[in-house]
Amino acid sequence: MLVCLNIVYVYRQLHKGIKMLNLIEQYQERFLKNFNTTYKRYLYNEINFSEKLIGIVGARGTGKTTMLFQKLLELKAQNKKALYISLDYPFLGSTSLSELAFEFVDNGGEYLLLDEVHKYEDFAAHLKTIYDMSPLNVIFTGSSAVSILNAKSDLSRRVSVFSLEGLSFREFLELENSMTIDKFALETILKDHQAIANDLKIKQNLFKKYLKFGYYPFYFNKQSSYYESLLNTINLSIDVDLTSIGLVEQKYTYKLKKLLEVVCQSEPFEVNYTKIAALAEISRAKLYDYIAYLNDARLVSMIDEQSRGLSKLVKPAKIYMNNTNLIYAYSDNCKAGTIRETFFANQLKAMHRLNISKKGDFIVDDKFTFEIGGAKKSFEQIKDMPNSFIAADDIEVGVGNKIPLWLFGFLY
Repeated sequence: MLVCLNIVYVYRQLHKGIKMLNLIEQYQERFLKNFNTTYKRYLYNEINFSEKLIGIVGARGTGKTTMLFQKLLELKAQNKKALYISLDYPFLGSTSLSELAFEFVDNGGEYLLLDEVHKYEDFAAHLKTIYDMSPLNVIFTGSSAVSILNAKSDLSRRVSVFSLEGLSFREFLELENSMTIDKFALETILKDHQAIANDLKIKQNLFKKYLKFGYYPFYFNKQSSYYESLLNTINLSIDVDLTSIGLVEQKYTYKLKKLLEVVCQSEPFEVNYTKIAALAEISRAKLYDYIAYLNDARLVSMIDEQSRGLSKLVKPAKIYMNNTNLIYAYSDNCKAGTIRETFFANQLKAMHRLNISKKGDFIVDDKFTFEIGGAKKSFEQIKDMPNSFIAADDIEVGVGNKIPLWLFGFLY
C-alpha cells in the first residue's frame, strides 16, 4: 500500500512539474511575440556565454531583461533548448527552483535564463545546487544590490558576475540617431581627443539632452512620461529590491527615499553628515548603512579619497547621485558644477578606479588627475600636477590637456 502511495505521489509531482514547465513556456512565447529590441548593449559582446553560471547585475531599468531575451532568441535560432523564467511570476508559489531545473533537464533542457533572482528566497542555494547537480548552463539577472559574492552558499567560486551600467553617451547617440560609433580607451581620449572630436562633430544640444534623459534605455519607449517612469523605478529599487534581500525593512523605506532627496539637494563637495542625518531624520549610526544601501542599488555613488596601504575612511569623501538623470528627476534647479561632476564620475567609475584627489576633483587609476569645469576653466589648481587634465563642458573640441567633457561618455 505504501509503495502504491509513493508511486502516486511521484506521478503527481512529475505531472505538476511538466504542467509548470508548459505554463512557463507559454509565458515565454507571449513575451517573445512582443519583443523587438535589436540594439545590443556594450556588455553583450563582452560576456563569454559558454561559461556554466553567469550573473548579470545592475540597476533597475538598465536593460538586463532585454539582454536575456536577446540571448534567448539567439539560442533558439541555434536550435538550443532554452527556457526563460522571471522569478516574480505569481504562479511559481512554493515551486522549488532547483527541482524545476531538473525537470527541464529531463525534458532536454540546455540553457536556463533566470530573471530577477533576488526575488526568490534562498536563490543562492538553488543556483549552487543547479550548478553542482545538472548540466544546465544558467544565466541569471539580479538587482545590483544582490550580494552574490557574499552569499552563504559560497556561490562566488562558481559564478562569473558582470555589471551592466546605464547607457553611455555613445550608446545614447547610437540609439537616438540609428548609427554605429566606436568607443575609445581613456588613454586614447587623453592623447587623441582633438582628432576624435573633430571627426565625431558632436553638438552640445545632444549632450545636454543625454544629461537629462539619456541614461536609462526605457527613455526611448517612454519619452513623454520619462521622469514619472524614472521615479517609479527609484521607488521599486527601494521598496522591492532592497527589502526583498533583507537590507531594509519595509517600514523604513521612506527614510531611504528622504535620504535620497537630501543627497540630491546637497553639494557633493559640501558633504555634512550631521546635517544630512538631521534632514533625513536618520541617526548618524544608521546613516552610513543607508548610504551604502543606496550605493548598492546604484542610486547614489560613494567616492573615497585616494588612500595608501590599509587605511580606509569609514565614510566616503563625496556622495553623488549615481547619474545626472536622477538629479533632473528630483529638481529643476540643477547646478552646472554638480551635473558636470556627476556625469564624469558616473562614466569613469564604470571602467576605472576613481577617487577624490587632494588637488583637482578626481584622480583616475592613481595616475590621471582631473579638474571638471566649464569652457573657461583654468589649470590654476592643477598646474604643477603631472598627468593632469581639464574636462571642460560647453566646448565641442579641446586643446592641449583641456578635453571636452562629453568625450568621456565614449569609454563604453
